[in-house]
Amino acid sequence: MGFEAPRRLVRALGESDDWLGLLPALTDEAVSREGLDVERVMAPGGRSSLVVLVRLEDGTPAALKLAPPAATPALERAALEHWDGWGAVRLLAAPGDALLLERLHPEMSLRSLPEAKALLEASGIVRRLWVEPPAGHGFESVADRTARQAEAMRVSAEASSDASSALVSEALAARDELTAAPPETLLLHGNFRQGKVLAGDRTPWLAVGPEPLVGERAYDLARLVRDRVEDLIAASSGASAARRRVNKLADSLEVDPDRLRGWTLFRAVESATRAQSSGRAQEAELSLEFASWL
Repeated sequence: MGFEAPRRLVRALGESDDWLGLLPALTDEAVSREGLDVERVMAPGGRSSLVVLVRLEDGTPAALKLAPPAATPALERAALEHWDGWGAVRLLAAPGDALLLERLHPEMSLRSLPEAKALLEASGIVRRLWVEPPAGHGFESVADRTARQAEAMRVSAEASSDASSALVSEALAARDELTAAPPETLLLHGNFRQGKVLAGDRTPWLAVGPEPLVGERAYDLARLVRDRVEDLIAASSGASAARRRVNKLADSLEVDPDRLRGWTLFRAVESATRAQSSGRAQEAELSLEFASWL
């Protein structure tokens, strides 16, 4: 059967992306290798991968995920194998560069819950993911990943306004201090937030879509602090609510609140500079305003 990438994925990767041209054949190959019955392609789907809802030969529902090489699917596979279903979606097989995953309920993430309940559930899930990495792992470190991001931020800051340049400088200084003496080296999700935790049948909630790396827990929590930023910006008490969220998450997960604040600042400003460079002005403005509250 022919597989067509959802427009959302095409827009994110670009019409000329070579991998998109190979995607139909790659999908057909994975489906054939595992003897899968195809139900449908998830649409609108994500911006970095194709997900096809399938059934195994015995009728068990599953999901087939294909991502471009730039998304390092081999590292996602390694992390999922190491977690083995503990707090994360279970890997059933890995045909080629594809991932065959247990079927979750993509229409229901933690964002469907009230904020307080969502943060409570998210804290329980992310705590399970923080384990010692496997021996001889190939995951990059927080220091290495953020060093690349910091260089891109410096370049972006040259063309930014004075206000955003000041925030970039503050974020870079925080990153330098945080990476000088990292307190721990654990396996991290890398992009953990409410939308990355889906409802399941084996257990109520499971994490998906890791961008795994190794480092300290505060880095992994930083993206979660910025969740539902639109609601925070719209609220008159948004600034104080953001600071309370930092302290609440730090307290509940026994993380140094100053380190969590620093990583939250860095990751918010880094997200803003990426959004600016991609022409997503509104997204950049939200992240910068949030960062200014910290």
